[in-house]
Amino acid sequence: MPLSAASRHRRVFLPILVALIALAWAALWAWTRSPYGRYLEHGDWTVSGPAAFLCRVLPAGNLLVPLLLYTVAWILMTAAMMLPTTLPLFSTFDRLTADRPDRTRLLTLLLLGYMAVWGGFGLLAHALHGGLLSLIARVPSLAWHGWAIGAAIIALAGAFQFSKLKYQCLEKCRTPLSFVMEHWRGRAQASQAFALGVQHGLFCVGCCWALMLLMFALGMGNLGWMLLLAGVMAVEKNLPWGKRLSAPLGIGLLAWSATLVAIHV
Repeated sequence: MPLSAASRHRRVFLPILVALIALAWAALWAWTRSPYGRYLEHGDWTVSGPAAFLCRVLPAGNLLVPLLLYTVAWILMTAAMMLPTTLPLFSTFDRLTADRPDRTRLLTLLLLGYMAVWGGFGLLAHALHGGLLSLIARVPSLAWHGWAIGAAIIALAGAFQFSKLKYQCLEKCRTPLSFVMEHWRGRAQASQAFALGVQHGLFCVGCCWALMLLMFALGMGNLGWMLLLAGVMAVEKNLPWGKRLSAPLGIGLLAWSATLVAIHV
């Protein structure tokens, strides 16, 4: 007997999505404890080890190998941290397309569109970080004041918590049903599903980009901070009282930044 839509949602879709999130966290955990854990950090991947060998033997290896390693790391981190925050969107879309024979393909396209936006943000962040590292290499005194860069990132994340853009994007993320009903027409299904993922991803990046940049200050391979930030973003976006967390979090981040400045100045 075929499963009803509600039963399939509980017994098939949700366990699969939760398993994907758990798999991403498990992969990150295993990576950080492997001999290649340093590749999760944004250091120089071309100095030693297997990555350095590939950089030497492959055409344009110095560019392509670090970019590939970074992309894999970023996709895992995004899947681990951001998919839990957007469970309501995928759950809503799954229910609305439950009777369609191509629902699995549509859900996959929705996921790909969402991850594509975060992938683009990751590449931009990677380029900015690479530029910062180049600047530090040319101006050695900056290396002695690395704390200032971290304090600036933390202050930026704190200040953004009070911005109008933050709340506008957060509101879109907190109302997945109205968002899907506004953008889903059921025509040109494949392209619309992908576009829906892209559109929601843009709003998700819009409300969370500053908090995600904190990973550059706290360490890309720090699973504890990843879990904490993922929890904070999930609460902000999914719980009824989550929006009230934004201002206290902003105050806390600004106070943290000011404390770092006071300690080092």
